[in-house]
Amino acid sequence: MRVGPGIVRGVARECAELGINRPLIVTDPGIAALPMIEVLQDSLKTADLVPVVFADIKSNPTGENIAAGVEVFCAGDHDGVIALGGGSAVDAGKAIALVARQTRSLFDFVDEGDNWRHADEAAIAPVIAIPTTAGTGSEVGRASVITDTAERCKKVIFHPLMMPARVIMDPELTVGLPRNLTAATGMDALSHNLEALCAPGYHPMAEGIALEGIRLVREFLPRVCADGADLEARTQMLVASSMGATSFQRGLGAMHALSHSLGALYDSHHGLLNAIVMPYVLSTNAEVIAEPLTRVARYLDLPGQSAASFLEWVLQLRAELDIPHTLSEIGIDTAEAILVGDMAVVDPTAATNPIPFESSEYAALFKRAVEGVL
Repeated sequence: MRVGPGIVRGVARECAELGINRPLIVTDPGIAALPMIEVLQDSLKTADLVPVVFADIKSNPTGENIAAGVEVFCAGDHDGVIALGGGSAVDAGKAIALVARQTRSLFDFVDEGDNWRHADEAAIAPVIAIPTTAGTGSEVGRASVITDTAERCKKVIFHPLMMPARVIMDPELTVGLPRNLTAATGMDALSHNLEALCAPGYHPMAEGIALEGIRLVREFLPRVCADGADLEARTQMLVASSMGATSFQRGLGAMHALSHSLGALYDSHHGLLNAIVMPYVLSTNAEVIAEPLTRVARYLDLPGQSAASFLEWVLQLRAELDIPHTLSEIGIDTAEAILVGDMAVVDPTAATNPIPFESSEYAALFKRAVEGVL
């Protein structure tokens, strides 16, 4: 992992170290239209590399997006991926690198049982991840979340070698991120650290990382939303994001079980969904997470230093960042409540929620988040 302003200028050296000569730059349409892409391509060409850009990716990447990327990868005889962008681009880049040279299709590698063992490991292309948002932490993950449009659900694609070989965290690339996306992605980083802290599994190292990740969010997310050009705050939020994705090896929970389901159904922004449902999940889990929430309240030196004071801080933070209080404010109603409950209960992240909810309980939780009932 390389961290620091301007560090992206060394990407050609990283390619050389990994033996990448024909990198496929996987990004999203918004970033593809920015000058940084042309600058990146020029720097790679100067080093005698042959880059091509693929940007046909939705904010919630689909199996069709990955198939299109694989076609471009193979047509250009590419030997590596530079995944540049937010979580959608990095997830898509990792998935393309995994399946481009396999004989099996994408959803054959869904994270169930030992599906990952069916991959030809020698055929997995190396990935250089360059996050331009501070939220998902996909740059340090061994999985991608991809929407199966036929089944209207998100699926986790997993292989240990999906972990990027290099990560370049350059805060200068995140400076232009609008305030609303800075807030939503930052709240996503908070959700990862927070759910990891509250998950019932035993992983004390991940627990410690989560605690510090939450502190970084508290200190630097309001600051970067107030001044998007604050490079120190941008750097620390990139770090908090990577810490969140590292810590959730311990587990996630109902926030993600709901946001994955809602993202598949409504194509809404993942970080924003987590930000909206967060207090509703915390209050529903309250009876069993009082101890970790009290501990983090003490660590953050919140007034009262209790689980209640932590929930109050979350509500205040959301208000300060102009996060909607309800799902109805982003156009989601309760019409699909039963389906949402059925989808959430089978989402892989539901397995590590502190309370094992039934589908009806997820449906009720979803309704409360729509209607604003804490």
